[in-house]
Amino acid sequence: MNEQKKILIIEDEAALQQALIEFLGAENFAVVSAVDGQQGLELAKSEDPDLVLLDIILPKLDGYAVLEELKKNAVTKNTPVILLTNLESAEDIQKAFDKGATTYLVKSEYRLEDIVKKIKETLKM
Repeated sequence: MNEQKKILIIEDEAALQQALIEFLGAENFAVVSAVDGQQGLELAKSEDPDLVLLDIILPKLDGYAVLEELKKNAVTKNTPVILLTNLESAEDIQKAFDKGATTYLVKSEYRLEDIVKKIKETLKM
């Protein structure tokens, strides 16, 4: 029996966060979620997720700051981080990869099914 993979969702948009929680739960993922960057960072350190799904525009601490902290921390530095955001400029994408993002998804271009598929690919499931 496969061990459940744990996904941390850091997303302040309530409707999207809820949809992701339900969708990932239905796909047999354990889901932990945070509504701001600070809470997300604390959960990443305490929960040690298999993957982080991270928005960039967040209250308290933006996604870039969270990503930087995750990559500096011994517990979370090797955790894959998928950025899921509305920002689609080349600079934003480059900045995300420079800071250690695994994948960059623009919200408007992906359906929930695609996001789940990308998570499974990233986790080699």
